[in-house]
Amino acid sequence: MTTDAPAEAPKDCDLCPRLRGFILEQREKEPDWFNGAVPSFGDPDARLLVIGLAPGLTGANRTGRPFTGDWAGDLLYGTLAKFGFTEGQYDKRIDDGLILKDAMITNAVRCVPPQNKPVGAEINQCRPFLQARMAAFPDLKVLLCLGKISHDSTVRALGGRLKDYPFGHASEYEIGEVTLLSSYHCSRYNTNTGRLTEEMFDTVFARARALLDG
Repeated sequence: MTTDAPAEAPKDCDLCPRLRGFILEQREKEPDWFNGAVPSFGDPDARLLVIGLAPGLTGANRTGRPFTGDWAGDLLYGTLAKFGFTEGQYDKRIDDGLILKDAMITNAVRCVPPQNKPVGAEINQCRPFLQARMAAFPDLKVLLCLGKISHDSTVRALGGRLKDYPFGHASEYEIGEVTLLSSYHCSRYNTNTGRLTEEMFDTVFARARALLDG
């Protein structure tokens, strides 16, 4: 897993013309929002890396911190706190003083996509940043992917074949030196429809906690 890319994309990354154009449109509409490639958030020495899909338009793209300011963040940060990965209180804003312990959150695609749907070329273009992010940890143990796109891009980032590591909720694989866990994405749609319950989400994070503590 080697790459020449940095672990964080520059805020004004222009590798994906469609995403760059969309962000520039948002800057015109909402000049006070972050509107850029959202950096990862958490402990640089983390053993757990949580990998989402992409910034939400009115969540991370607005605030500049992954999963901050929308429903998905409410569930994710609440669950991280439940399993001992936080200090302080999450309050939907980047100056809430929240600290992650032994965990970091990133996204497979760092820039907000229209309709929350990046295309394949954009996922591929952003993958070197994900590879570099993973490679930068001194003792990474567990990857926890939220959703199939995140899972598939992470498998590819690790050099695996998708047919050997198919996505499923609470799936678990050993790839090289890390354990890859996956969950349905913690989106409002998935929770409202019952595709993902809080108990189901807890199960995956409990497994991550057990792997780190074990």
